[in-house]
Amino acid sequence: MSQQLIDKLKAFKVIPVIQINSIEQAVPLAKTLVENGLPVAEVTFRTEAAAEAIRLMREAYPEMCIGAGTVLNADQVDRAKEAGAEFVVAPGLNPNTVRYCQKLAIPMVPGINNPSQIEQALELGLTFLKFFPAEASGGINMIKSLLAPYVDIAVMPTGGIGKANVCDYLAIERVHCCGGTWMVAPKLIEAGDWDEIGRLVREAVELVNS
Repeated sequence: MSQQLIDKLKAFKVIPVIQINSIEQAVPLAKTLVENGLPVAEVTFRTEAAAEAIRLMREAYPEMCIGAGTVLNADQVDRAKEAGAEFVVAPGLNPNTVRYCQKLAIPMVPGINNPSQIEQALELGLTFLKFFPAEASGGINMIKSLLAPYVDIAVMPTGGIGKANVCDYLAIERVHCCGGTWMVAPKLIEAGDWDEIGRLVREAVELVNS
């Protein structure tokens, strides 16, 4: 992953992890994020609408930093890249998917939560990794324990992170940013409650930059 992209994600500090069930939600959600100071999204491939949602968001807001999440195989990598995703994120580390991303020159952030996976990632030339599922895998103590021997890596913790603990994670050196869903909860997206999402996004931006 380029230093430029890493610096961009570091500057955002928090990355909204988004599940879009209907493509009609894509552009209003992108608009809400952009207008409330957080022009970044990881759109998860957990739904059929993901690729088209990325394409619509990219068309409407070319300046947004948009990644594809929950990318599990080469087919999804192709669809994510074609739709305009700048990077892909996976819940685990699949060397085949990593190598495929490297072949296509699309940055990849695989998920890890133990030393063996970190060593596999380093072997593949990756140093920016997703720590997932963060809270369930030991949270802050586990991250500190993993970062100590592996001085070349930086992480993006995701899973169980909310406004109560995000700043504690970000206070750790080499935690570049955190993934979170609390400001873009699926039920709020389903309801089209853009005002409430906007309020939560502003609150999140203020919180991580205070």
